[in-house]
Amino acid sequence: MSIVLARIDNRLIHGQVIEAWVPSVKADCIVVANDQVARHPFQRVLMEAAVPRGIRVEISAIEQIAAVLGSDSCRNGRVLLLFASSEDALKAHRAGVDFSELNLGNMHAGDGKLRYSCTIALDADDIENLGRLEEDGVQIVSQCIPSDRRQPWRKMIRTTS
Repeated sequence: MSIVLARIDNRLIHGQVIEAWVPSVKADCIVVANDQVARHPFQRVLMEAAVPRGIRVEISAIEQIAAVLGSDSCRNGRVLLLFASSEDALKAHRAGVDFSELNLGNMHAGDGKLRYSCTIALDADDIENLGRLEEDGVQIVSQCIPSDRRQPWRKMIRTTS
């Protein structure tokens, strides 16, 4: 199994992922690591229906994601791994999911969040979670779509503070 992209995008599977990221990284398997979606069959069906034939989809709770990535369905694939939040990404990494880079794609605004780009809003918990991932050796970059310039997340924060 090769994780070709680990990305935080609170929309999870949607058009931008399917039309831009899957072809760019040549993914043949999309893995969604999210407790809420894993518990709701209707949400799972909607996400699975959005993915074209020929691309496998696995949706699982965070605590089972390492096992899913090691399963037969993902073992020989090029995996695009999606998280809805920095908390999900940190939990998965600490549970043994090995990714060396994390792409910040879409993190919507909300209570207590500050906007750092047109697609990234972070609160203190996000900054702490991303810092912990960085301490664990994960390189974190902001890049909305493949044609955008990659930017280190700390640079993004410094330029808007």
